[in-house]
Amino acid sequence: MTQRSIAILIDGGFFLRRLPRLVSVGQCESPDKIISCIRTMCRNHIRILTGDKSPRWHQYVYRIFFYDAMPYDGKAHHPIDNHPIDFSKSDIAQDRLALFDALRKQRKVALRLGKVTKDNDWTISPRLTKKLLKTRQWIAALDRLGDMPNPGDAVAAGNLTLSEAETLGLMELRDLWKSLDGGTVSLGLKQKGVDMRIGVDITSLTLKRQVDTIILVAGDSDFVPAAKLARREGIEFILDPLWQQVNVDLFEHIDGLQSGLKKPGTQQAATQNNTVNETAGQES
Repeated sequence: MTQRSIAILIDGGFFLRRLPRLVSVGQCESPDKIISCIRTMCRNHIRILTGDKSPRWHQYVYRIFFYDAMPYDGKAHHPIDNHPIDFSKSDIAQDRLALFDALRKQRKVALRLGKVTKDNDWTISPRLTKKLLKTRQWIAALDRLGDMPNPGDAVAAGNLTLSEAETLGLMELRDLWKSLDGGTVSLGLKQKGVDMRIGVDITSLTLKRQVDTIILVAGDSDFVPAAKLARREGIEFILDPLWQQVNVDLFEHIDGLQSGLKKPGTQQAATQNNTVNETAGQES
């Protein structure tokens, strides 16, 4: 019987966002610990698919592909904190670069890197944008300043009488603007080239018949066209959304849904493969 050849493709940005929800903070605070989580996830996937509980799980792995983007290395001036920012020196950038260096040294791991570019300037979070747009009705009282004989005269302005509703509205407006801090705005950065690299690798692995199974660790549906190609060519396509809910119609484009990490709030690495649930063994 021919031994299985399995490729595991990991959307790194998605994986790193989900990981703190699946493991304790102490298990993902350094590159070595993150890599340990990646190894655990991949090992459990292999054991689920092959039924082989031996420590030699790597023999079934064609390659583990990790996709991410090089950190943004530009500079900007923060509009609220009023200080310059060198993104290349941020903790996030340094941690990500350290992770990339560590991944390059791992057995059967291939690093695929896109880039991060600035698409637009600073923006306020959507949640606060809606609130700020509603403040237009609160500043109606200030419009009456323009109707006064001398709006710039402090005495004249002091004669402006506000209703109770207008006073409360202006107080809410003041409190809302005071609540804005450095974390409520973000620079318009966008990751580019990652999805394309995932699609290209799925296509290449499929057409070159390098594997018989592809496991994709991702949380969106951008992979569907490549998944369709793989399945048409006879490749088994497994999705691991790291316990994030996926659309029901996605099931017609994959051969199975399973997870290589523990479900939040459970003690075992439960898995879902269509209607079959299995428990992944733990390597000592």
